[in-house]
Amino acid sequence: MADLQDELHADPEAGALGDLPESLPELPATGPRTSVLDPDTAWLERARAVLAVHPVADGYCGLPWALRHLPWFDLELGESAVGTDIPRLREGHVGAQFWSLRLPEGLHGDRAVGATLEQLDLVRTVVRTHPEGLRLARTAGETADARNCGRIAVLLGPASAAALGDSLGILRSLHMLGVRVLTLSGASWASEAGLTRFGEEVLREMNRLGVIPDLSGACDETVRRAVAASKAPVLCTRSAARALRPHPANLPDDLLAELGAAKGLCMVPLTAEQTGPTVRDVADHLDHVREVAGPESVGLSGTYDSGTAHPQELPDASRYPHLIAELLRRGWPEPDLALLTWANAQRVLRGADFTAKAAQLRRRPSTARIAELDG
Repeated sequence: MADLQDELHADPEAGALGDLPESLPELPATGPRTSVLDPDTAWLERARAVLAVHPVADGYCGLPWALRHLPWFDLELGESAVGTDIPRLREGHVGAQFWSLRLPEGLHGDRAVGATLEQLDLVRTVVRTHPEGLRLARTAGETADARNCGRIAVLLGPASAAALGDSLGILRSLHMLGVRVLTLSGASWASEAGLTRFGEEVLREMNRLGVIPDLSGACDETVRRAVAASKAPVLCTRSAARALRPHPANLPDDLLAELGAAKGLCMVPLTAEQTGPTVRDVADHLDHVREVAGPESVGLSGTYDSGTAHPQELPDASRYPHLIAELLRRGWPEPDLALLTWANAQRVLRGADFTAKAAQLRRRPSTARIAELDG
């Protein structure tokens, strides 16, 4: 990542782990067991204790598009027609969630812009009608405030690149409406050859605004160029390890290493297609990404309500403790779990805000057009 990011201070939450409980539930000793907890229950209780202090910042939820097809819903009481509602988010210790504004294939131009605005309107309505459970957030500070007030922070994005209509003015308008993450894949200016001149201008304007680039699904050359050119941390909201599962949205080890060196964040999806059919398969990907990219560059992405199948032990947002219990069994230290669940996402949000404030002092809004730069 470019030099500007080096000015960021160290993430206080990543190191400030003193608020973890002094004594987590004891695991059963070897030999005859006198504990009332069996081993699986003990690991699960310990996982819940960790998550009570460091909740999950979930990198992707497809709920907005799923709710469009329901005539009526109540997320506060619970909604069986979807995989995400407030009771299950609370049971899973989810403190923040990125709500995707991505679009079905084939929507372009005005239709894509209109569908995105409709989803934004729906999200605002949903949050407004569930004030005891949800709160909109734009920054790391607002996300932490929502959690401290007992609410689940809802962050807007990733939105589809198609929603821009190749217009930087629309990008600025979406940012004003609260969009904080934009997926680069699927745009003419982010192809197999990498970013075009207009694509690089889009990235610079995103940095100036504080909109975080999402590189999941982008071709390898676009990922490589965006990681190198972005002055703010980048996200991969739905990417696992290609070395373990050859899915096109997963990242090869060389790109994972580059992402880690730039302090970007790979949010591993809990999907059978990308990570495998069991919780152990998901944990294998988390182990691999942590090893290759580093513990500061791995996060979680539930991808619930996105039309994909999930591992059998992780069917909905309530099951995060079962994943954390598996990682505890594997020996993950509590500081690394705190980074995985909460602190890494907060660091990326803070990095985007810091970069934007610095860039706005020296750069005016871009008026570039795709016809001028790409011909």
